[in-house]
Amino acid sequence: MATLDSTIVSVGVETLAQRFDASVTEVQWVTTAYLLAVVAAVPASGWLAARFGGRRTWLTAVVVFVLASLLCGLASSLPMLVAFRVLQGLAGGLLPPTGQALLARAAGPERIGRLISVVGVVPLLSPVLGPLASGAILNVADWPWLFYVNLPVGVVAVLLGLRYVAADAPTDPREPFDFRGAALLSPGLAAVVFGLTGFSDGYPKLLSSAAVVAGLLMLAAFVRHGLRVRAPLLDPRLFTRPPFGAAALALVVLGASVFGTMFLLPLYLRRGAGLDAWDTGLLLVPQGIGAAAGSVLVHRIVDRAAPRTLVLSGIGLVALGTAAFTQLGPELPDVVLVISLLLRGLGAAMISAPVLALVYRSLEKTQLPKAAGALNLLNTLGGSVGTAVLALVLQNRLAARGADVAAAFADTFWWVLGLVVVAAAGAAKLPKERSR
Repeated sequence: MATLDSTIVSVGVETLAQRFDASVTEVQWVTTAYLLAVVAAVPASGWLAARFGGRRTWLTAVVVFVLASLLCGLASSLPMLVAFRVLQGLAGGLLPPTGQALLARAAGPERIGRLISVVGVVPLLSPVLGPLASGAILNVADWPWLFYVNLPVGVVAVLLGLRYVAADAPTDPREPFDFRGAALLSPGLAAVVFGLTGFSDGYPKLLSSAAVVAGLLMLAAFVRHGLRVRAPLLDPRLFTRPPFGAAALALVVLGASVFGTMFLLPLYLRRGAGLDAWDTGLLLVPQGIGAAAGSVLVHRIVDRAAPRTLVLSGIGLVALGTAAFTQLGPELPDVVLVISLLLRGLGAAMISAPVLALVYRSLEKTQLPKAAGALNLLNTLGGSVGTAVLALVLQNRLAARGADVAAAFADTFWWVLGLVVVAAAGAAKLPKERSR
């Protein structure tokens, strides 16, 4: 639910603009508010799980997410919808990290690789399935069902969770909340994402620049604060411990590449190739198929193969799949796009699962909640910041290329390919022997 809701509104922007008599820029806040709330909530997930227990935190987040989804569907104005999306995003930001920490604890070191290979495919599918689900829902129902669709899923999740998710005791029930860290980290992250998004959404450049600068200063202050206190909201020292640092870089760049491509390619297919929303969604399905196939493959070999071998192989496939997009144009056959998306999906699945399994296997159970929060935060930031940066690059190239829209998109995909090269540099530092 949490990952799909980050993209499911994208196809419904025009519908919401008509319903609330608002501009597309104003309606974009339905997506932006959710994203900012997710970024703000993720850092607190580790403390909440340590203080109250992972199961209790996860179940509470599911309940709040379902209630917020109901309120979104009932919203009678755009400001109300944006406010309820913030509540939904705060709950949605807690779901992936607390869920992964629960799964890692239940699986144990010997099974974590196979388990993460299954659940790790979900974030790779959401950029594909979100717009497709949105288009399908709007073909048969009104816009509130973009949010009501979460209700049966959430209710079933709560019932199954109460019965099958084992209760866990809080690992540190007396740990104080890091108020100063929260006041610096979450607003700092949100300010950076808001500022970068504002550049591409047409907000005043002075406002966007000020937001980015203020956010970076707050993040720098948080790092200084985190190195001085015993229990920071998110421990900066985590990133200096191998294999966490290399894994973090790989996940950030993977998020930027996956979500950046799922931003650029649909836009090209709609604007450059003239496809409608449904045909665009169908053409993106091969990436989901590739991710599912990669999940099956990784599930079989993740505990036997060296992490570096798997991750570098995956990065190679993503690079191969991205290369075709640097040649976008009318003469590029659809079959090339389909094969490229298959390769990208397959490669992405070979990156995320080994990286997550490697990190979780190297940590004590008490460290899992905060580590899961850090990894999910990096993946979310990679997607949001990467998409915002690529949107800026695209604007620049569209201005430079004029009427040649395809060439502008092709130029931008060279930047995506550059991100993949950076990911390879980080992955080269992962262990070259298989996990034991």
